[in-house]
Amino acid sequence: MTSVTERVPLERIGQRAHAARPGRAALVVVAAALFGLGWVAYKAFAVAWLAAAWCGSAVIEGWQDARKAEAVRRARAGRPG
Repeated sequence: MTSVTERVPLERIGQRAHAARPGRAALVVVAAALFGLGWVAYKAFAVAWLAAAWCGSAVIEGWQDARKAEAVRRARAGRPG
C-alpha cells in the first residue's frame, strides 16, 4: 500500500510553482477586487433606484387619493370642484 506522500505528484507541483508568474497573479487579484466592487456598486444602485421608484409611486398614489377625497368633500359641501 502506498502512502499519501508517494501518491502526491511533488515534481509537477514544484514545476508549476516555479512557472507561476507573480505579476499575473497580482493582476488577477486586482481584477477580481475591481469586478467585485463593480458588482456591489451595481446592486447598491439597483436597490436604491427601486426604493426611490417605490417611494415616488407611493407619493403619487397618496396625492391622487387626497385629490379624490377633496373632490368628494367639496361635492358634499355643495361647492364645485
